[in-house]
Amino acid sequence: MNALPSLETHPSPIEFFDRLKWIDGRPLLDTIEPYRRDLFMRALYTFRDDGAPLYNMMLAGRGKKNFKSCDLVLAGIYCLLCLESPQGNECYIIANDLKQAGDDLSLAKKLVEANADEIGGEVEIFSEEIKRVDGRGFLQILPARDSIGAHGKTYLFLGLDEIHGWRDYDLLEAMAPDPTRPDTRIWITSYDTIYNSPGIPLHDLKQRGIAGDDPRMLFSWYSGETCTDPDFAEMPPEYRANPSMGSWPEGIAYIDQQRRRLPTHKFRRLHLNMPGAPTGAFLDPDNVLSAIVSKRQSLSFQQGKEYCGFVDMSGGSSDDATLGIAHQENGKTIVDLVTKQVGDAPFNPRHAVLRFATLLKSYGLRRVTGDNYAGSTFKHDFEEMGITYIPCAQSKTVLYEELEPKLNAGEVELPDIPKLQEQLLGLVVRGARIDHIPNEHDDFANAAAGAVWCASGRSRIPVAQIGSYSWG
Repeated sequence: MNALPSLETHPSPIEFFDRLKWIDGRPLLDTIEPYRRDLFMRALYTFRDDGAPLYNMMLAGRGKKNFKSCDLVLAGIYCLLCLESPQGNECYIIANDLKQAGDDLSLAKKLVEANADEIGGEVEIFSEEIKRVDGRGFLQILPARDSIGAHGKTYLFLGLDEIHGWRDYDLLEAMAPDPTRPDTRIWITSYDTIYNSPGIPLHDLKQRGIAGDDPRMLFSWYSGETCTDPDFAEMPPEYRANPSMGSWPEGIAYIDQQRRRLPTHKFRRLHLNMPGAPTGAFLDPDNVLSAIVSKRQSLSFQQGKEYCGFVDMSGGSSDDATLGIAHQENGKTIVDLVTKQVGDAPFNPRHAVLRFATLLKSYGLRRVTGDNYAGSTFKHDFEEMGITYIPCAQSKTVLYEELEPKLNAGEVELPDIPKLQEQLLGLVVRGARIDHIPNEHDDFANAAAGAVWCASGRSRIPVAQIGSYSWG
């Protein structure tokens, strides 16, 4: 393994930026807020005792127009010129698409031109890269599609810009760090993913950051729901997701303007840095979000209301078992409860039956509708608990198809449960079926849709047929 240079040979990012100007001539350091200065120092200038960087990966998430790409370019220029590496200063920035790559490269060139007196003699500018004149390194900025086949590259710095649309690990595998280079740094920046499910790179990396189980990963996340910075964590969502708002000429007025102009689901993802819906989503995201009653996670039993229940059972190995309860009120279907078994999979499904039977009885119910999973197993289990189990006459595709017009018409109220919201937004058309995308789940969505179907159908099912369904 190559020895690392002593720390004395490395100017810090703040020392380096203090020598430079922004593209409009202002001192560069004056344009970098304290939280960004802290990130540069922690990500690029925090070391272990052996001289290797303490963090070899950073995941940084913020809302749009919060200098994410700018910081990536600045980090790349710093690593190119200041971190003298025994194996050379090869630096890459890989952007989400060609336009993003062009924007990043344009900014890098403008920064070099604005600082010609300070660093202009150290680099040459080419069409797709900036090279050191001593031949010791370069900064290349490329779109992701041009990098998939780039297996075997070695580098000092890798920046990944806006990975919110990535659905697989192909590029991360292609650009895996060289294990012989102890000074490699990876900096990932993005707003939140379109595809918020396990197996999606940004989802998985974010969960790893939240768990805090990777000591060499620096996790910096600013969003309407998650904020790692204690200086912003207690602020309203708009401020938590946009820590650079103070530098905007219009401040919060810009956010209010974007809220009016953008569909709700796009506004949430771009400006609150919260997950979006996949391309080809079955349900209109705005209508799903409009149906959610903020901060209402459940409604307790009320005398005089007629409830019905729907269960989506599970064998307990991977999927959740879920229960939905709903009722009709003033022309709307109110989903009172969507819940799962105690704990996560794996679990004993009969314990879920006991829990659900107790909840059903608390709403005055002695029958429930459910799918035909596991034949008559759960039918007998529920009946042992005093609950009649009615196999659902419809597929879940039909349940979702019947839910859609009710959501569009504003005739449904849903509880504020993040997993339910994510699953409804993640439903897609797969051939003749409506289902979740691969590696995702729809247990909560199915229980809610089934409860809406049961409650909405009460008034149009002849009394003679009620025994065949679960109308309370």
